[in-house]
Amino acid sequence: MAPRTTVKTQRDYYDHFGAQAVEAEILEIRPRTEDVYAALLNKTIFFPEGGGQGGDQGFINGLPLLDVIEEKGEILHLLSAKGLEPGKAELVLDWRRRRDFSATHTGQHLLSGILFHRYKMPTVSVHLGEEICFIDVECPVKEDKLLNDKILEIEDAVIDAIEENHPVIIHLCPPEDPGSFPLRKPPPKGEEQIRILEIEDFDFSPCCGTHLKSTGEIGILRILGTEKYKGMTRLSFIVGRRCLYDSRLLRKNAEIVSRALRVPVGQTGKGVLDFMERTARLEEQLKTLKEEANRAKAEELAKKSGPVIIEFYKTGMDEVLSIGKIAQKLTSSILVLVSENENKFAAFSSQKEQDIRPLFRDKLEELGGKGGGGPSFFQGSFSSANDLAVFIDEIKKT
Repeated sequence: MAPRTTVKTQRDYYDHFGAQAVEAEILEIRPRTEDVYAALLNKTIFFPEGGGQGGDQGFINGLPLLDVIEEKGEILHLLSAKGLEPGKAELVLDWRRRRDFSATHTGQHLLSGILFHRYKMPTVSVHLGEEICFIDVECPVKEDKLLNDKILEIEDAVIDAIEENHPVIIHLCPPEDPGSFPLRKPPPKGEEQIRILEIEDFDFSPCCGTHLKSTGEIGILRILGTEKYKGMTRLSFIVGRRCLYDSRLLRKNAEIVSRALRVPVGQTGKGVLDFMERTARLEEQLKTLKEEANRAKAEELAKKSGPVIIEFYKTGMDEVLSIGKIAQKLTSSILVLVSENENKFAAFSSQKEQDIRPLFRDKLEELGGKGGGGPSFFQGSFSSANDLAVFIDEIKKT
């Protein structure tokens, strides 16, 4: 079989930004999986994922794109429709998503440039996600606290650069020489042409992604926080309208908390802390009352007589075990306490010379229960209330 010819696609995505339809031609359709097909076009307005940026979305002949990827020099447009055929095609870009990613990518370059030039912290890797983005920054341990202390200062520096509206310029090498630029990171090898992004006064970086034409178009950037990651510092951030959506969500949640706690929105933080403090005090009081109630139940239980005392509780095992541990010290009888809620039991004995395991182990296994224990404590469980009842009846006969 002759080797397949590589399909060369004209890359028009850097020059296309709007919602208007573009005519192209489908040159080939290739199956990828049972439900996914790859369309190869003579030209495309869809950016393939790369440089930490996700691929564009949109429509080809009204069919939604699943993804756009580049493999071995070919741009593959992934769709889930079998009806697509070679021939004329109408391409429509999801331009809102493109703008979102372009703003995010441009904002990331600005942030990384400021971290590199002002704080000597190079960006090692980039991830531009659908919701939250992050960069991994080389930050020595001794500098990590410094970075956290300066988050607001760094954020303000980025906002200043956005408001100053610096131009974003793309250089192509060739014809220009990449060695003539003060690059923040080395250019990729083996590329026919390298795109270098310049943000005036802030950054020079080789990058294949899509960007805005000036920093003012970014709008705003928020740093969400930092964490240690594989010896580096991972810094998460959001850009542009994502900040607006985040603000709306936070405001909505703040208003819910404000109404629930009956405090002004601006005091919800203090309101939550006060509520947690009150809740902690109430939980401590409740714990004390439960302990007193369990001790009273244990004392009543210890007043009963007989070699084996069986008692049923309509409560969970935590309370049953608490009662049993107290009562165990108050009586010489074997105690069998049952949690009807959980189909479980626990047995206790205070007699050191007595081993209670033979009393329960065989019957537990015969009736399909699970459990175990030691000479003075044994517990078990059953899959049904009926099996537990049969087991207790057998214990009563001994």
